[in-house]
Amino acid sequence: IEIYSLQVDCKVTSRFAHTIITSKIINRANESREATFEVELPKTAFITNFSMSIDGKVYPGLIKEKASAQKEYDTAVSRGQSAGLVKITGRKLEQFHVSVSIAAASKVTFELTYEELLKRQLGKFELLIKVRPKQLVKHFQIDVHIFEPQGIRFLETDSTFMTNELTEALTKVQNETKAHILFKPTIDQQKVNPELDETLLNGDFVVLYDVKRGTTAGDIQIVNGYFVHYFAPHEMPVFPKNVIFVIDRSGSMAGRKIEQTRHALLKILQDLRPEDHFSFITFNSKVAEWKSSLLQATAENVASAAGFVQTLSASGGTDINHALLTAVSMLDKDERLPERSVSMIILLTDGQPTSGESNVETIQENIHKAVNGKYALFCLGFGFDVSYKFLEKMALSNGGIARRIYENADAALQLQGFYQEVATPILTKIEMQYPENAVEGLTKNNFKLYFEGSEIIVSGKIRNELDLLPVEIKAQSHASNLTLKEEANVKEKEQVFQNQNYIFGNFIERLWAYLTIQQLLEKSISAQEEDQKTLEEQALELSLRYSFVTPLTSMVVTKPADQQQTELANKPTEAG
Repeated sequence: IEIYSLQVDCKVTSRFAHTIITSKIINRANESREATFEVELPKTAFITNFSMSIDGKVYPGLIKEKASAQKEYDTAVSRGQSAGLVKITGRKLEQFHVSVSIAAASKVTFELTYEELLKRQLGKFELLIKVRPKQLVKHFQIDVHIFEPQGIRFLETDSTFMTNELTEALTKVQNETKAHILFKPTIDQQKVNPELDETLLNGDFVVLYDVKRGTTAGDIQIVNGYFVHYFAPHEMPVFPKNVIFVIDRSGSMAGRKIEQTRHALLKILQDLRPEDHFSFITFNSKVAEWKSSLLQATAENVASAAGFVQTLSASGGTDINHALLTAVSMLDKDERLPERSVSMIILLTDGQPTSGESNVETIQENIHKAVNGKYALFCLGFGFDVSYKFLEKMALSNGGIARRIYENADAALQLQGFYQEVATPILTKIEMQYPENAVEGLTKNNFKLYFEGSEIIVSGKIRNELDLLPVEIKAQSHASNLTLKEEANVKEKEQVFQNQNYIFGNFIERLWAYLTIQQLLEKSISAQEEDQKTLEEQALELSLRYSFVTPLTSMVVTKPADQQQTELANKPTEAG
């Protein structure tokens, strides 16, 4: 079985990435063989299309409601269940895997399409392409086109497998608003060494970039009556933060996990700003406060905290409820915290609540009532024994986010990386306002916090023949209350994309659908049961209309009649 062509074709238009992976395989044996298509794609992406063509006959994947697809499938496969086609394979990736039997000398072409909105983190966008053909490929290429009307501020590529020879196969061409990256290694360049048929191509191929930002009220782009508004202010004074680290030191954290936690916390302590206040609460079945209140991050206090962190050891149960309530009450009681400041609680745990209150619903209620919208709660789940669903719901209900920390060698770096993302709050209470009679289907437009290096995105539909779209942004910065105003000329904005031949026409509409689905699903996590149904119904309707494989839909992949007929591609979630 020979893969004679493997192409990754990616078009990024204003952060919205559309990727098509095409693999062409021939069976050079003189009997039937199994041809496999196995690719990894970012977890943040939604698959939108898949097809197999065998000797000219096309077998398309169909996207249906998950429940009905599952029913159909169960009936078809009552004789023995095969696993789904998609599974999570790591911190950032999931794998799509399908195989089909093809006759001697036959050819099969697999084609998978997925889309995602690139998210700005720590000042850059990352386009991640996983490369692992497992054999030498005659026609191998990665072709990336980027078009950013705001202008490309910087662009670089990075890869985990580059050698000097492979670098020669990489070309980059860029002007003010466009970039083209082509990676096209010959068979000889792919080889680990000239004697062996072993490939070097195994790992990540990454494009990192950022855009230029001029206007204060962000940047508006419009195509076919849909708009997207990007807002990423920078060089503004940073809010002092009041941060309490709530650290699990139960028995399961013993060994490498607590060691990596110590290592990360020592680095994080160095990153605190002098005007920040901080403290530690550690817990197993008992809850211990390092100090009875938050301390300012003076050199002296940071040094004393570092001494404490080095003594952290692990044993005993897990009382998450009491630990978090203690953190909230410490923030509540502290009178000396700066008036204009941002308070947050960062929980790190690797297990289920086993001591004290162990009912997750009760804990969620207790914390929600205690936090009462005053502070942001971030929940980091270390490894796979945590109930991620519980942590995610708790974080999203309290103005924060949850993140899984993978138990790898780089766990300490994952923890530090997370801290850096929330280390510099520069705006609070951000309201992105548009005239009510001018827009509909607006995505989320109120945000509690904005961190330096990230980006706020709002999208919607412009009603009727509007000439000007006025926007107003209200927010609080450390120095003052801001109001920013801007008017977008609809006709002019639409012109920007008119002559760009390689753009898929309705990309802002698809971006709007992608963002809306993501936000509906996120909202449903922390919603009451009856609201949950409504939110999921809306997300399902959009997933089907725009053909996205989301947690509510499945793609049914049909194979030739003589083989196990159907298989399902579902979207795995971090909560499983």
